Amino acid sequence: MMVPLIADLSVSLRPLVSALSTARRTERITARRSPRVVGWGALRYIFGGNDQRADQRPVNTFPHSDHDHDRCVADALSSAEIVCMQRGARLTDLRRRVLELIWDSHAPIGAYDLIDKLSRARADDGAEGRVAPPTVYRALEFLIEQGLVHRIESLNAFVGCAEPERPHRGYFLICQSCGAAHELAGGALDRELRNYADGLKFQVKRITIEVAGLCADCREPAPS
Repeated sequence: MMVPLIADLSVSLRPLVSALSTARRTERITARRSPRVVGWGALRYIFGGNDQRADQRPVNTFPHSDHDHDRCVADALSSAEIVCMQRGARLTDLRRRVLELIWDSHAPIGAYDLIDKLSRARADDGAEGRVAPPTVYRALEFLIEQGLVHRIESLNAFVGCAEPERPHRGYFLICQSCGAAHELAGGALDRELRNYADGLKFQVKRITIEVAGLCADCREPAPS
């Protein structure tokens, strides 16, 4: 009589084993992120649920000048592949390359700069002609739709999302000196704004919060 019980237990554990296997692939995370945060986000995405703690934790921090940026880019691309795989979305070579160029810097980058960089890379490979702008815009639309990048409205530019496995609206602190963008976890702020608007019987169509200033590194005086 123990055989059916063991079989049932094996079946019931399959989703957990699969989730843990996927979580292990997300352990290589950026120097800007906490391993526990991203691992929990991946599990939460797979199993669903409503994690109220997400409202209290930051999405990322301003990168220090000595952080491992190559690892930062590699981990962002790895996370993107996992998210797209889970959602059944195709991360084509062009989409992946556009995402890689966006993550090339923590400062937002505009579409024209992306087109220029892609065109230069194309020329270096011996191909003729510039990259067609519509293909880049379509790639950007896909990346935004999947939550892999955010659009900075005030700059008409794009920045990589540090936690794409958790759907959210991006709010930002933007350094006017180095250009780096810090994404805020705005769940609680979003609810407060909507509740306030509801109290005024105001219908919210879109919320955009982008705060310009100076990051800690740029505020520190240069060493003499």
